[in-house]
Amino acid sequence: MRILIINPNSDPEMTAAIQRSAEAFAGDRFEVVTSSTPGAPRFLETYEDEVRSGPDMLQILRENEAEYDAFVIACHSDTNLNAAREVTAKSVIGIGEASMKLASFLGHNFAVVTTHQHSIPGKLLQTRAYHLQDLMVTIRAPEEGEEGWSDADLFMELSRRAVKEDAAEVIVLGCAGMAGMDRKIQEALGVPVLDGVVCALILASGFAQYGVGTSKVLGYNPEY
Repeated sequence: MRILIINPNSDPEMTAAIQRSAEAFAGDRFEVVTSSTPGAPRFLETYEDEVRSGPDMLQILRENEAEYDAFVIACHSDTNLNAAREVTAKSVIGIGEASMKLASFLGHNFAVVTTHQHSIPGKLLQTRAYHLQDLMVTIRAPEEGEEGWSDADLFMELSRRAVKEDAAEVIVLGCAGMAGMDRKIQEALGVPVLDGVVCALILASGFAQYGVGTSKVLGYNPEY
């Protein structure tokens, strides 16, 4: 089994972090390859950035569609996820949807820990789109001037506050760049901590093994 992970941005450091997390989970059970999106912005921070990344993301998927059994979109905003599902009948899993929906199996509620205050409105819209708004107790993000995606100690503290102050039972790491931080935070806090890349691989590999993919009957059938 081969799974292609598409990083919608063009940052090589984040792409490498995603690949490390994916390989650690996949082991020798299946192959994972992470591709950045060369024509995209280095980081996706605006709706315009998401639109700019779309054509090259879909081109990557089209060029590799025959070579892989499933695909993962490695942005917690699930950038261009519906368009990607329209391109292929194989499963395409967004790490945001995967991590938040799997969190609902592990506790009565969850908190999202993300990288920027700017991301909070989008996360609220996302949970409503997935009908999970009643399960999300908080979104924790760094204060102004603390933003970033590589400070593990900062996200540890935000996760601690979500558990202690907001009674969160599960922590969802809300950025692909936070891949690999889950185990350390989980060991420290004693609650499930979900890396979206791993959650998406759980679903993508499971669907591929099961032999199911995106329905092409109506909504994801561009020729209907």
